[in-house]
Amino acid sequence: MHKIILTEREAAEYIGMSCSFLRQDRVNGHRIGRTPGPNFLKLGRSIRYHKTDLDLWLQEQRVSRVS
Repeated sequence: MHKIILTEREAAEYIGMSCSFLRQDRVNGHRIGRTPGPNFLKLGRSIRYHKTDLDLWLQEQRVSRVS
C-alpha cells in the first residue's frame, strides 16, 4: 500500500525540493518571484502533505516549450 499522506521530509523528497523550501513557503506565504509551495494539511501541530496535492503542484510547475 502506498502512503497518501506524507510528512514534510517525505513530501520534500517526493517533489525534489528541500524541507527548508516547504517550511519557508508555509511561514512566509507565497512571495513574488518565488515558486509557491504546494498545499498542505495542518493536523493539530503536525504538518502533512497529501500526495494528490503534490502531484497537482508538480503538474502546475510544468513548462511547455513552444517551437
